Amino acid sequence: MLRLIPGGLHRQALRIAHRLRSVWWRWRRPALRGVSILAFNEAGELLLVRHSYGADLWSFPGGGFRKGEAPLAAAQREFQEELRCPAYGWQKLGTVEERLHRAPAMGHVYRAMLAGEPRPDGREIVEARCFALDRLPANLSRRVRPRLALLSGNEPVD
Repeated sequence: MLRLIPGGLHRQALRIAHRLRSVWWRWRRPALRGVSILAFNEAGELLLVRHSYGADLWSFPGGGFRKGEAPLAAAQREFQEELRCPAYGWQKLGTVEERLHRAPAMGHVYRAMLAGEPRPDGREIVEARCFALDRLPANLSRRVRPRLALLSGNEPVD
């Protein structure tokens, strides 16, 4: 249904929704749960994405849970929705506790291998690119480094 909305209008709606959600989280401070995916290509490069909303920073694919959804299922769904790309070798790296707009948040972090080329829809994700770990872009989200620190001690899940 959302595909019927022109891309530019959809991106503008996402920016407005992001601002409203941020205000709501600051005010209500609900307990949030989300997922982040550290996906690598065969060359060992890390996939980062830029969203159409929020700050113009590189981050990981991911998002929130649906009601009753398990963390791995949420990670796999978000990855497919955002990048339309298969992935394999899913491993749970761990969790991070943080605050999103003053709301407490628990982030479940997964590692996966790309099984194709990421194809961002140009709506929520405007760019996806792989980077060598020693050549990450300067404009990284503050959430990237704590998640990268989890790369040791992987726990297989499939």
